[in-house]
Amino acid sequence: MAGEPKRRHSKARKRTRRAAIKLAVNLVTCKNCGKLTLSHVICKECGFYKSKATVKEKVRVTKA
Repeated sequence: MAGEPKRRHSKARKRTRRAAIKLAVNLVTCKNCGKLTLSHVICKECGFYKSKATVKEKVRVTKA
């Protein structure tokens, strides 16, 4: 059979390939302060996540 692989790919090779896919990250704008942040991560500038305050020290509501 010509289409069958001769050897199994190692775990390191598979994980390296999947890590390269993860490198392309989409940035989103924070709804509170407007800064670019990673999706599904707390904003480092204002401390908001999904329009809720999560970090009490950095909280500054800019939009009412």
